[in-house]
Amino acid sequence: MSTGRLEAFSDGVIAVAITLLVLNIDLPHLRPGQSLAGGLLRQWPVYAAYVVSFLTIGIIWINHHVMIGRLREADRTILFLNLLLLMSIAVLPFATRLAAAYLKQSRGEHLAIGVYSGSFLLMALCFSALNRHILLTKAHMLQTELPVEQRRQILYRSIAGVAPYAVATALAALSAYLTLAICGALAVFYALPIGSGETDLT
Repeated sequence: MSTGRLEAFSDGVIAVAITLLVLNIDLPHLRPGQSLAGGLLRQWPVYAAYVVSFLTIGIIWINHHVMIGRLREADRTILFLNLLLLMSIAVLPFATRLAAAYLKQSRGEHLAIGVYSGSFLLMALCFSALNRHILLTKAHMLQTELPVEQRRQILYRSIAGVAPYAVATALAALSAYLTLAICGALAVFYALPIGSGETDLT
């Protein structure tokens, strides 16, 4: 199968997921006598979760483009692993809405933020599995031959976020805010050129 069809389908799924994030931002429900400014400020967890999720999905889209761009063609296993990655991305709007709704609640906030960071962890694992399959198992399908050491370096950088997401998910039982902060820090880190897991991003 050509990589063009794979990328087109993937771009469509990612575009829908990133667009659905904005649907989590509702108009504030104002209490009697409350100002609009106060109502907007009370919704800060919604904005925070939206920004973190938007940046993370955007970074995955960029790195996905680079990863698939290395391929000359795609086989059945690559297509299946790519579907798993897209499935993990498609669930992020739900996880984002869940985290935003429960972050300031007195009950359920730890589980909600755990599901949120766990969704990022699942996405990172799926991305790493696909990248590993392409770089190591199917290296003969690359458009340009790369030395094995270079391929391993690219893979190691791309899986660097798995451990922090695992830590963030584990810490959700202790502090929802700390977990959100770690996820936000990872989004900012990978948005910077030095934090990119792909060496040929421009």
